[in-house]
Amino acid sequence: MSPLNEEQQLQIRDERREQIMSAALKVFARRGIIGTKMSMIAAEAQISHGLLYHYFTSKEELFTTLVEKAMIASDEAMETVYGLPGSPIEKIRALTQDMLDEGGTDYFLLIHQARTSDGVPEKVVELMERYSMDNYVKKLRPLFREGQEAGELVEGDLDEMISSYLSVTSGLMVLNVQKIGGYQLPRVDVLLRMITL
Repeated sequence: MSPLNEEQQLQIRDERREQIMSAALKVFARRGIIGTKMSMIAAEAQISHGLLYHYFTSKEELFTTLVEKAMIASDEAMETVYGLPGSPIEKIRALTQDMLDEGGTDYFLLIHQARTSDGVPEKVVELMERYSMDNYVKKLRPLFREGQEAGELVEGDLDEMISSYLSVTSGLMVLNVQKIGGYQLPRVDVLLRMITL
């Protein structure tokens, strides 16, 4: 068997890094930064404890990397809603569906841990300030204003409406993650009745 060339080595390294990050996301989402040990992440990734340190120097570095990735993706989702086809309410409906998609549960839990847990790295605290609720309200304000002007959304204070919308969707995600018996997410159209005419 011939030795791997540099490109193949880089591909293997990138794949291993993604494997580690995926495992770390699962562990951090459930246990938070304080309750997580690097050995737990290594076990979840099915690699040796020592190999993990070839990719990340500490659990704080790994946690910060994951939170930053999640916050950038969340911010981009708020931006890409403007490029979607359809009326303002159709765009808001698509954004809501995306926010409530269970495929993002671990990332949602990670962000929740980053916002509410003790012991998070200072860089994570800075990220939470940069990607605050105010940031998302500002990003969504033009879309909601357009919806009001088109007669699709109720009249009223835009910031209050957007903050309420984001609070309700976040609360629904928390309830859904907890898997409370008998609970089910409402349909998006039912949820949007709070802001539509």
